[in-house]
Amino acid sequence: MAERPEDLNLPMSVVTRITKEALPDGCMISKEARLALSKAASVFVLYATSCANTVAQKSKRKTLTAPDVFTAMEEMEFETFLEPLKDSLEAYRKEQGQVKERKAAKKKEKEEKEAADRALKSVAEESASLVTSELAATVENGAPESEVVEMENGTDSDTPQVVE
Repeated sequence: MAERPEDLNLPMSVVTRITKEALPDGCMISKEARLALSKAASVFVLYATSCANTVAQKSKRKTLTAPDVFTAMEEMEFETFLEPLKDSLEAYRKEQGQVKERKAAKKKEKEEKEAADRALKSVAEESASLVTSELAATVENGAPESEVVEMENGTDSDTPQVVE
């Protein structure tokens, strides 16, 4: 719970942004009017929360849900706000679903890239090991080490070549 009544007010930056969006261009609002709107909005939020909490308690729940808020709005006789409120909630849920899908796709893409990088590294290590063992076998078969030349890039052969 808030320790001071001022703690219950909405931030003035939020109130200013909302009022500017609601008013026509060129219309000004005084600091006192913004403060009055902030206090009125805070009282409304507290009242709506209290009513929604009562609805939840009647249902023997401690968690407020969107349907509790809708019922509270009806009980407070603000039925005209129900449809816009439901539409806003639906838009919010849809947006959150899209955000979740984008995050999942990004995560999957990252995992696939990491798997491909691991596979490429494994193939490179395996190739290096194979070339090393083939060079060692060539040296063991009697070719002097100075005559063993590494395979040049672009050749079709995967085996080391001996200079004669």
